[in-house]
This record gives sequence, structure tokens and C-alpha cells, in this order.
Amino acid sequence: VQLVESGGGLVQAGGSLRLSCAASGRTFSNYPMGWFRQAPGKEREFVANIGWTRITYYTDSVKGRFTISRDNAKNTVYLQMNSLKPEDTAVYYCAATDRDLTTDQAMGVSGYNYWGQGTQVTVSS
Repeated sequence: VQLVESGGGLVQAGGSLRLSCAASGRTFSNYPMGWFRQAPGKEREFVANIGWTRITYYTDSVKGRFTISRDNAKNTVYLQMNSLKPEDTAVYYCAATDRDLTTDQAMGVSGYNYWGQGTQVTVSS
């Protein structure tokens, strides 16, 4: 199984980026997929997830600015990031699982058993 992220880069505060994560090796259409991020010196943290029912959850700091979506036909999950802030600077990781998760488990690193390599997002002030 491989998860490959793309779409990261350098953007000014207030700008937008769209991250993509393409999965190969198995289908995740019946399971949650998520995005996490890790800033230098900090632990990896939950950003957003989307279930197979397309119900979405977000961490409070990105609500109203980020949107997660998925295209099951392409086995791909997206993260549209608008109104970016310098504090959004981090390496963003795509995550997938082939297990049924509770709502709380789906917001935790340990809930996912497949990870991408990460893509850097840098927001300048």
C-alpha cells in the first residue's frame, strides 16, 4: 500500500493550497481517511478526517478554513486549505486505515496504519 501526497509549497498568509493524497495497493472507500500535520519540535496532530459516509471532522483551529473531501473512484483524498496562517506551517501527512474506528480513534495518530511520506506547507507572514 502506498499513499502519495502532493500540493504542498510556499504561500503567503491569506493564500490557499490544495493537498492531494493518492492511495494505491488497496481501496479505502469503506474506511476513514485523514490529514495530520507536524510542525518542527511538535507532535503530529490531527487536522481533519472523512468517513466512508463522507461525515467530516476538523480540529478547531482549521474549522471554516480547511475542507476535506474524497473521490473514491480515484482512491484519493483532498485537503483544500484557505486563509492560510503562518501557524499552519508544518509537514502534512495523509493517513488511511482498513479498520473500523470510533470518532475519537479517527482523530488520533494510532487509529491509522497507513501513512504518506508528507508534504511541506510553509506560510509566510
